[in-house]
Amino acid sequence: MVRGRVLVAGEGAGPLLRLKAPISFWGGVDPVSGRVADPRHPDWGRCIAGTVLMVPSAVGSSSSSAIMLELLRNGTAPAAVLMGRADAILALGVVVGRELGYASIPVVEVGAAELAGLEDGTALRVTSDGRVEGAGPAFRAGTGPATFPG
Repeated sequence: MVRGRVLVAGEGAGPLLRLKAPISFWGGVDPVSGRVADPRHPDWGRCIAGTVLMVPSAVGSSSSSAIMLELLRNGTAPAAVLMGRADAILALGVVVGRELGYASIPVVEVGAAELAGLEDGTALRVTSDGRVEGAGPAFRAGTGPATFPG
């Protein structure tokens, strides 16, 4: 079990999809298909829908919240988002979606090193208090809670 810092509380479960590079959701993710749409991104073509999406960080645009809102509206959003570095703009899209009555997802800041032993596809569950649970050596090793400055 790993514990991260909750940005948006919620529950979500799915296979881990670890993006290899930061991403701009504006132009980088197709909100209709849920696929990484930027052909320059190393994960181009991969589908984020229903996954526990590990993002090193979001890049750029304040429109990322609008894309997250569209993903939620279209049912193509990830089941949870784990961010290596917190991004308030991306989390805002989830908060607005919740206010509009769309299904909500957890957004949690978790250091990449905390989940380094997990392979893509590992089944994970994210809880409302920021716990990331699953099976595998990284969890059995007792990596413990993540720590954050401040």
